[in-house]
Amino acid sequence: MKDQIFATPLEQTGNFCFNEQVAEVFHDMARRSIPGYQTIINTIGSLTAKYAQNNSRLYDLGCSLGTATIMMRKNLKKEQNCRIIAIDNSQPMINRCRNILDSYRSDIPVETVLGDLNDCEICNASVVILNFVLQFVDPDKRDCLIKKIHDGMNPGGILLVSEKLVYEDRKLDDFLMELYWDFKRNNGYSELEISQKKDALENVLIRNTEKEHLERFEKTGFKTAIKWFQCYNFASFIAIK
Repeated sequence: MKDQIFATPLEQTGNFCFNEQVAEVFHDMARRSIPGYQTIINTIGSLTAKYAQNNSRLYDLGCSLGTATIMMRKNLKKEQNCRIIAIDNSQPMINRCRNILDSYRSDIPVETVLGDLNDCEICNASVVILNFVLQFVDPDKRDCLIKKIHDGMNPGGILLVSEKLVYEDRKLDDFLMELYWDFKRNNGYSELEISQKKDALENVLIRNTEKEHLERFEKTGFKTAIKWFQCYNFASFIAIK
């Protein structure tokens, strides 16, 4: 279904949330709103095939509709004896995720969990995905979340974090933001939709700099971390324990 949530004027925009309305159009929203989205999803599959350890767990944290979960599932073999845990704090997202996963035949077990990422347990993990999720987590809780993920991972395990970045140089930040808005215009979003969604996200999506992300990985114990992908102000990082 096409994303038209912000297509008509709203008396009051309100804060963006992952409700039933968003869940219904999320596939279209992600495809048209996130530069390089399919490249990131495809790479999750490649990373899974390369780094998933036998008898381990794989986590899709903030799984939304389970797109990353499905890609991980496709790249695992039954004999690896792995299990995927998909967690999200939105009931509408989890409901739809479960329905979508049920429509795919697979020998790889998936557990879908409704819950807060800050309260979830991470253990015996070889692959962990945070795909455009950390930016919605309280900034004061981000270090603790990444530390908990690190501590619950097996040596050699990987964490993939995709985020929208902010730049300390205001002119550069504005330049990349304008390129991003052009990307949305080219994908059929109107000026009204772009403006209203920007307002809805203003107090909800809090961006970090690339430096802040890399420093967080280092201080929470990851052996190495790199930015492997960027398109405009959207980037993806890989951290290896």
